[in-house]
Amino acid sequence: MQYELDTSTSPSANKSDCLIVAVFSKNNKANLGDAAKELDKQSKGALSEITKSGDFDGSLEQTQLLYKLDGVATSRVLMVGCGEKKSFDTVALNKAMKAASKALKSSKIKDLCIYLTDSYKNKEQLNALTQIVIAQADTNYQLLDYKSESKDETTLRKVSLGLADFDKLDKSDLSKAIKNGAAIAKGMSLAKDLANHPGNVCTPTYIAEQADVVANDYANISIDILEEKDMAKLGMGSFLSVSKGSDEPGKMIILEYKGAKDKDQAPIALVGKGITFDTGGISLKPGASMDEMKFDMGGAAGMLGTLKACAEMKLPINLVVVLAAAENMPSARASKPGDIVTSMSGKTIEVLNTDAEGRLVLCDALTYVGKYNPEVVIDAATLTGACIIALGHHICAVLSNDDGLASDIMNAGNTINDRAWQLPMGDDYKKQLKSSFADLGNIGGRAAGTITAACFLGEFTKDYKWAHLDIAGTAWEGKDATGRPVPLLSQYLINKASA
Repeated sequence: MQYELDTSTSPSANKSDCLIVAVFSKNNKANLGDAAKELDKQSKGALSEITKSGDFDGSLEQTQLLYKLDGVATSRVLMVGCGEKKSFDTVALNKAMKAASKALKSSKIKDLCIYLTDSYKNKEQLNALTQIVIAQADTNYQLLDYKSESKDETTLRKVSLGLADFDKLDKSDLSKAIKNGAAIAKGMSLAKDLANHPGNVCTPTYIAEQADVVANDYANISIDILEEKDMAKLGMGSFLSVSKGSDEPGKMIILEYKGAKDKDQAPIALVGKGITFDTGGISLKPGASMDEMKFDMGGAAGMLGTLKACAEMKLPINLVVVLAAAENMPSARASKPGDIVTSMSGKTIEVLNTDAEGRLVLCDALTYVGKYNPEVVIDAATLTGACIIALGHHICAVLSNDDGLASDIMNAGNTINDRAWQLPMGDDYKKQLKSSFADLGNIGGRAAGTITAACFLGEFTKDYKWAHLDIAGTAWEGKDATGRPVPLLSQYLINKASA
């Protein structure tokens, strides 16, 4: 998809196949946005006639498609309800854009121009443009690899973003905001593709192959892949205790992005849980919805997607991305509850539940990444069902050994509409991980499951600033991957690059 800035000051003269314009709600009555007002004037009240009927009041996500208005160059105008203007934040913008995209899915249009930034002023418009591109691309994403008869009937090839008062901002800044949105959208698409593929396709080997494709696409990305024999030499007994139960060999995939002028600048490290299918192992999960456990590699998918977005934006930073990819299966070789394993750090772990396997692969990855002397380390994992109980499917959890880092992550999430909420950590919770026979157990009981899981990881992250994102509630919705936390982490990296 091609995304670009449209600097036309007259929406009525815009010759795109369709224009999307904002209509706000004020006192339960429609209030036309700037672009809509201009179209209404040129069409001698065609839009206001719709609003006066009372059928369209500008409520958030409301849509109305109009055809061939007099005095207007385009053949279609889509009015989109944006709710109250004073409440038109990033969340509302995202909903309005997605509603508009859904309304146009069956339309045979080749190019589209969007005017939805009427209520944003100056630099706020930059973030709004990025948001619009992400939402538009997200809504139009589809994976058709396994549909024998379905074909991609999308005719849309170009999306323009219009601003009536573009002269108030530098055009290069506006174009950059759009390019950032397109880059993040590409990263999300990659993450969604990986997660949506079934477990018999997206294996640890497949993730390694796709990571290699990303590395080959960009000159400043290098890749190294640790096989199980390499991990055994490094003492990664915790990781191997998970992968040994499967015929699919585990992979530790390391990618380095050198974007900073100083190639020796301390990198930001991103670590992703990549359990390509999670049966629970010997602690077998219930059968209902087990098909969704193909999404248990959402952390790794998100980190690889974030790397792609970063490379597309050419951010002047250094990154290390580690993907801990394995399959958790029950077999004669699988770990048993009560087994004790030794991690790369030397700490021993009593495996009290084999379904708490994500932390077992992550702890060795978090120890390994310390060799790069990173500025900060952020891991992402579909780690605990307890996180869904706590925060639902809208906000991910962030837990950290540094409140400043947690705050930076939450601020980035608020900016890009991929929100995170900080949960506490402390010694009282660590006590729940006590083991009678090893240094620690891999579960801490039913209470505060998300927190105790993070406390487990915290035992392996004491040498650097670290934050953990539990994305169990946000990595997929229904039966579809969301591409999160690519927007959140991309915005965090943008902020770091511009600091």
